[in-house]
Amino acid sequence: MKERVTLTLDSNILKKIDSGVNGFKIKNRSHAVELLIMKALGANVPRKAVILAGGKGTRLRPITYEIPKALIPVHGKTLTEHLFDLFKKYDIKDIIMAVGHMKEKIEEHFADGSRFGIKLNYIEENEPLGTAGPLKLGKNMLTESFIVSNGDELKDINIEEMYQLHKESNALATIALTTVEDPSKYGVARLSGSKILEFVEKPKKEEAPSKLINSGFYIMEPEVIDLIPKGFAMLEKDVFPKLAKMGKLFGYPFSGQWFDTGNIERYEKALKEWKDIK
Repeated sequence: MKERVTLTLDSNILKKIDSGVNGFKIKNRSHAVELLIMKALGANVPRKAVILAGGKGTRLRPITYEIPKALIPVHGKTLTEHLFDLFKKYDIKDIIMAVGHMKEKIEEHFADGSRFGIKLNYIEENEPLGTAGPLKLGKNMLTESFIVSNGDELKDINIEEMYQLHKESNALATIALTTVEDPSKYGVARLSGSKILEFVEKPKKEEAPSKLINSGFYIMEPEVIDLIPKGFAMLEKDVFPKLAKMGKLFGYPFSGQWFDTGNIERYEKALKEWKDIK
């Protein structure tokens, strides 16, 4: 619920505020002031992020026989540290890692996160729980809007802009969507405006409803956790279709970098082309 307030501001400040109004991302003066206040209060992005790092990385063998995916090197630092860099860019420093396979090595390397300028906690999987199951396990830590990211992708996303769309849409979950030239290898989003109606799995290129695919990066509300079944569960199959039927699943297309490092070929491409987050 919003309330009307009256503010008295210096005219020069108002000129600066008005210069940012574009009628699209910043609709008017009131909207601009609201966004500035949210940023000042730290309410412009979610304050907590979950990294899903429990997988075995079978498609990256033989590398992952000894090294967990989370510790695979990219440009002199681990894959996970590039996600830390993205979160720290938006002052998100409360991070949870969902770990399973080789969890001892991951926890030994990252410890409490202080060496990396973050606060790090862990959700430990004693058996594989998929992409949704760990969130059920960590329910008590996820009591307000939060981010979920796959741990085996490199991405550069405007989290502030994505969160703005999420809130203005009154979404329960928002998926960052990246564009690919050939969507036939992926689940492809069918949208109405920003609302996701469904994902069409591996369509023929000429029959694809769009070129937008799930980038493995989400903003969610705690209510989503109640939709997750116990045990092994997948966001893509067990949760997102329910949210789409409810009209509460939205998409945020972004143009920033995105690299999937899930197999040797894609990992090599990421090593050559990824530009580190500054």
